[in-house]
Amino acid sequence: MINSSSSKQIGQDQPATSEPTPKSQRTKIKMVKSEDSDKRMLNKKLKDVEISIPIVYGNVSFWLGKKASEYQSHKWTVYVRGATNEDIGVVIKRAVFQLHSSFKNPTRVVESPPFELSEAGWGEFEIAITLYFHSDLCDKPLTLYHHLKLYPEDESGPMSSKKPVVVECFDEIAFPEPSEGFLVRVQNHPAVNVPRLHTGFTLPPPVFAVPLEDANRKKRGDTKDHPLSQWFMNFSEADELLQLAAARQQVQAHLAKLRRQISMIDGQHQQLKTISDS
Repeated sequence: MINSSSSKQIGQDQPATSEPTPKSQRTKIKMVKSEDSDKRMLNKKLKDVEISIPIVYGNVSFWLGKKASEYQSHKWTVYVRGATNEDIGVVIKRAVFQLHSSFKNPTRVVESPPFELSEAGWGEFEIAITLYFHSDLCDKPLTLYHHLKLYPEDESGPMSSKKPVVVECFDEIAFPEPSEGFLVRVQNHPAVNVPRLHTGFTLPPPVFAVPLEDANRKKRGDTKDHPLSQWFMNFSEADELLQLAAARQQVQAHLAKLRRQISMIDGQHQQLKTISDS
């Protein structure tokens, strides 16, 4: 098994401008303006705020044993999942897996969770995994690279068709200055590490209510519904890294508050200097 940890950060694009209003809808101008105003509020970027999404990406491969052939020796699944198998569809819109050119249709698009792909073959190769995020979070995709592993590190020992080879990497994707609308949408979702906001700022209630049973089913650590869950690695450092990320965000919020206070003091000093000079 291979375990690694790193951090990636991606930026954000400005929201697209609204489309022109057709003549037939001019009687609804007041309502449209009100909706546009709400959209502008939800698209407002939150300065000095950063959210993070812990993810795991890797593969599980099974040797076919007696059924193995020269070109079909293993069945494998490559995937991107929540750090403890939470539903990350709230953040990721789709995933594109780029396989080796020897595969039929090597570019595979997965439009909804679970973001995974299963195939069969005999060789190891690098897989590019491009993640596309929901537009209220980020318009820029992120590409990860994973080397498909079929054979155990100790190649001298006998292979087993019952115990798979598992290779996973823990990572954390950081999004600076998220939109207020996105934070409202995911504030209670276990896959998203939402920071403590600065004093005086409160989020409005979520757009839709999540039934209690659904919230309990999606709580952190719930992996029982996935057929490969028994083989997933337990990243003991994941919670610690999340705590460190939350602490870092609190420090950033505190520094931002200090900068605002210093700016106010400088302004007051400038006013006093102007009065004194006059």
